[in-house]
Amino acid sequence: MSPFPVILSAPSGGGKTTIARRVLERRADVGYSVSCTTRAPRDGEVDGRDYRFISLEAFAAARDAGEFAEWAEVHGNFYGTMRSEIQRVLSGGQHVLMDIDVQGARQFHIAFPDTVLIFVLPPSGEVLKSRLSARKSENRERLLVRLRNARAELGEVGRYHYVVVNDDLERAVDQVSAIIDAEGLRHDRVDEVEAQVEALIAQLEQEIHVFSKGD
Repeated sequence: MSPFPVILSAPSGGGKTTIARRVLERRADVGYSVSCTTRAPRDGEVDGRDYRFISLEAFAAARDAGEFAEWAEVHGNFYGTMRSEIQRVLSGGQHVLMDIDVQGARQFHIAFPDTVLIFVLPPSGEVLKSRLSARKSENRERLLVRLRNARAELGEVGRYHYVVVNDDLERAVDQVSAIIDAEGLRHDRVDEVEAQVEALIAQLEQEIHVFSKGD
């Protein structure tokens, strides 16, 4: 089976990053592509693990050199995924799992057309607002911006292959993992499937011939 990229998108507070981490903990066949960002680290975030935290100047240089598979400005900060990082994970035989906003997902899908797109929905607007407020890093103005952006992002759901409602974290993680399994069994992803089918047909023809001679 050929590995492929998987993108999780959701409004801020939708839980896509938490789901991605849980899937990575469970599955050895899934690797994480560390994105670049110009925003400051949040409490507990580690450079090189959660993001590569780089300067605006370094980001602009990489963007202008065409090194990003996707990039976007979100809430006043820049985010991007290096093409080299994607290839590194895929060449190691792992699927690439990323949590990317809707702007970046559109670009990425053009660069890597075999990407599986999953949109993570919050169970309600009230829950989404509660999750954002619980971060303690959002003042009233920034919270309002994120809620308005969430409203716009929800209009992109129709572009995605799958939708997972994050009303129960473990169930959402199970569903994302099941999607990866199902996508891995698609005809065009299974290595040498045509050769396997031809071999089976040849075997069946031989069995049919033997049975026919016995009649």
